[in-house]
Amino acid sequence: MSLSRVVITGLGAISPLGLTVGDMWNGLCEGRCGIGKITAFDPVGFSCKLAGEVPDFK
Repeated sequence: MSLSRVVITGLGAISPLGLTVGDMWNGLCEGRCGIGKITAFDPVGFSCKLAGEVPDFK
């Protein structure tokens, strides 16, 4: 088995805690939770009422 070289050229993140790696990392360090009540649509009829929605994602 030979080892292959790997190059990491960047980082990216889209999460309920933020749209950048920095925002997400800060949220994790602050102990924030990205899970909450669903607001994007009316969850009536669904058994799950919680989600990790991504605010301001377009």
